[in-house]
Amino acid sequence: MKTLLPLALAALIAAPASAACIAEYKAKRDNPLELFYGTAQIGGPCNLAQARAQLRGQLASQGLTLLKVLSVRQQ
Repeated sequence: MKTLLPLALAALIAAPASAACIAEYKAKRDNPLELFYGTAQIGGPCNLAQARAQLRGQLASQGLTLLKVLSVRQQ
């Protein structure tokens, strides 16, 4: 029983640190013009600059251009 309490406390403390960062964005594809709205999980710091950097590459691999990161939030 004594070993379960420290493990339970460690799990509670570690949970917020591993929370996912979700970015909300707008993107487009040309010829013909298509507009997209989506959300994606972001690794690293949960901020707009990190979201822009990661989303540009992810979306480019799908033939999309990032227009704007609308928001980022911890989940």
